[in-house]
This record gives sequence, C-alpha cells and structure tokens, in this order.
Amino acid sequence: MTLETTVAPLAIDPGTTAWLLVATALVLLMAPALALFYGGMVRSSSVLNMMMMTFGATAAILVAWTLVGYSLAFGDDLGGGLLGDPTQFAGLGQLLDPAANGDLAYPVILFAVFQGLFCVITGALISGAIADRARFGAWMVFVTVWSLVVYAPVAHWVFDFSAGDHVGGWLANDVKLVDFAGGTAVEICSGASALALALVLGRRVGFGRDPMRPHNLTLVMLGAGLLWFGWFGFNAGSALAADHRAAVVLVATLLAGASGTLGWLVVERFRDGHATSLGAASGLVAGLVAITPSCGSLSPIGALIMGAVAGVVCAYAVGLKYRFGYDDSLDVVGVHMVGGIVGTLGIGLLGTAAAPTGVDGLFYGGGLDQLGRQSVGVGVVLVYAFVMSGIIGLVVDKLMGFRIDEEHEVSGIDLVVHAEAAYDLLASPGARSTGSILTRGDA
Repeated sequence: MTLETTVAPLAIDPGTTAWLLVATALVLLMAPALALFYGGMVRSSSVLNMMMMTFGATAAILVAWTLVGYSLAFGDDLGGGLLGDPTQFAGLGQLLDPAANGDLAYPVILFAVFQGLFCVITGALISGAIADRARFGAWMVFVTVWSLVVYAPVAHWVFDFSAGDHVGGWLANDVKLVDFAGGTAVEICSGASALALALVLGRRVGFGRDPMRPHNLTLVMLGAGLLWFGWFGFNAGSALAADHRAAVVLVATLLAGASGTLGWLVVERFRDGHATSLGAASGLVAGLVAITPSCGSLSPIGALIMGAVAGVVCAYAVGLKYRFGYDDSLDVVGVHMVGGIVGTLGIGLLGTAAAPTGVDGLFYGGGLDQLGRQSVGVGVVLVYAFVMSGIIGLVVDKLMGFRIDEEHEVSGIDLVVHAEAAYDLLASPGARSTGSILTRGDA
C-alpha cells in the first residue's frame, strides 16, 4: 500500500499560519470571557441567562456564518461594493482545496473562521443591552438573522483583507475608511444595534428606581482580564502575519487598555470620590474598544492618548441612558458605540504615517481629509445598524414576542427560562428535583 502525502502550496507560510491559528483561538476565548464579564454585571437571578445569550449567539452565528455569512461578507462583490456573492463560499466546502489559497501565506478556510469569530463577538455584545428581560428563543432568532442582514454587509463594506478576490467594499475602497480591526463593523455596529434593540424591548421593571448593581465583581474583573488577553488575537491577528506590523498593533492594544483603565478611574475618583473595580474593568474595555480601529494607525504615545480619552468619554457617556430614558442594561451603547466612535474618528486626528496603515491625521499634518472619511464611515454604519436592527427586532417581537412576562422578570429569568439557578445555595444531599419549571412562551 502506498501512502500519499498532500503537500500544501509553497505560498503557505508555517509561521503566519501558526500565528493565525493562535489568534483565532484567542478571539474564541473572548466569547466565554464576555460571558463572565456580562454575567458578573447582572443580578444573581439572571446570570445564567446572560451567559447563555453569549454561548447561544456563538453557536448560532458560527452555523450561519459557515452556511452563507462568510460569502456575503468576503465573496466576490456583486456590484457597488455593497455585498458579496452568497453562493461563492456557501458551506465553506470550496475552501477545502489547497488551491483555493492562491498565493496567500495562510489557508483561506482559517481566515474564514477567524472572521466568523469577529461576527460572534459583535453579536454577543448586543445581548448586554437587553439583559434581564429577553426571551432566549427570540434572541437566538434575532442574532442569527442579524448576523446575515446587518453584520455581513457591513463587514463587506469595511474590511480590506486580500482573502481570495475580496479587497474590501465601498467604505474601504471608495471612501478610504481606515478601520484596522473593527471599530465600525464590530464596535459601532454592536452599539447601535444594542440601542435599537433596547428601545424595542423597553426598560426593565424598576429601571431608574430599584438598585441593579452587579452581583459578582470578581467575575467582571476576571472576564475583563480575559478579554484583554483575547484582544491581542483580535487586533494583532488582523495583521494576518507574524511580523513587525502585528507587533506594533499588539503594543498599541496593550497601552490603550492600560490608559483607558486610568482614564475611567480618574473620572470616578473626582466625580464620585471612589475608584471602583467596575470602573477599572469598564475603562479597560473602553480603551480596547477605541484602539480596535486605530491600533494600526497610532504611535505608542498616540495609543496612550486614545485609550485615556476613551476611558474619560465613556465614563461620562454611560450616564446618557438616564438622561434620555433608554435602558441599556450593561452600557453597550456608552462603551462600545461611543468608544468605537472615539477610536474611529481619532484616526483622523492622531494617525501617523509612520504606523502600519500609513495615514497622517490632523495633528500630524494630514489636514481634515482623513477625519472626513472616518466620519462618513461612522455615520453610515451607525445608521444602517440601528435601523436594520430595529426592524429585525420589531419583526421578531411581532412574530414571537421578544420580552418575557413582567412577573417572570421580577421572579428571576434563570429559573423561568432555563429551570436552573447559578447559585444553588439551598441544595441538600437529600433534595429531590421538582421537575422543570420552564414556562411556555418565555423560552
């Protein structure tokens, strides 16, 4: 019997492929990290539901992305830079052939999964805005449809990766928007979608009246730390090579997270008199959000400034929900939408041609040109994500009902929807199960 060995094309670089494998795993880690981060921020009666919304979104989006999402985002453009061919890579079976890699230094099928996990995180982020009050089944339907109707087209417009024949859509090619790892497609898209969905579902019972403090700040801090770790794969992995560019991006990500933490804590100290652990975790995430689009455009000092500004601005922005009366449970709008805007527009101010993307902002002699381009990208993605997410949310609400019953929201969504409790403190060795208490219509 003869053993035949399949040899990959010479273009495949083992070092590049190894780095992209690691980066993909790091981005996947961000999903359970987000579940911990969000889970600790909600009340103890809804922590499992909050985590399930992240895990459920991960499963649903990966299936949808494999079937058609990747093609919509990275397939050959159908015209005008608006959408990819939905049939080109449907099912990803075409990417099993090493010839599909062309002259790329990494397998395209790995790139497809890497990008799919970006969609996963973006969708999962939205769930934080509707914590404590959403039906799990309706959420699963919403996030699946959203991944194809909202995220995939925006990714096609924004990302300019040379994978296959895709070299970016109209925002990347025509507007010349600079967005290294997803300030628009991930951060602004998730924040605007979260705002729309929060408006569709309405406020939680007792919002603005009852204390709704995080039930476990240890989980919040652990989740934030793991998010910081995973973010290196998110940003530096987007360099698609283990090279100098990836190193510059990793350093910018590290520094912005640090200065974002300090920026938020300074605001808390002078505004409230206390620097809190929740503030440290929130500031860290705000800095990371802002550096996501700009990590390839800034100097180390620029990254420190960007993170600090995001920490300060987002610390104040989270209070907007009380002024305008919308219930964004876990501050997705104040941190991710606002932080994404800060980071995307900041390229037009702090960008330096010495960084990998090679763009000078206003403060480096580049004038207002790039700031104008960044503003177009921010406005387009924000409006599209908000409008389309609102429409999807309203349709799901009309067909299925999106919000659980008020009495079940008050009694605890974990027990009603999942028939489980995160902390079974009253259990005894001789306790006997009373069966599922799943209530029809709230699943």
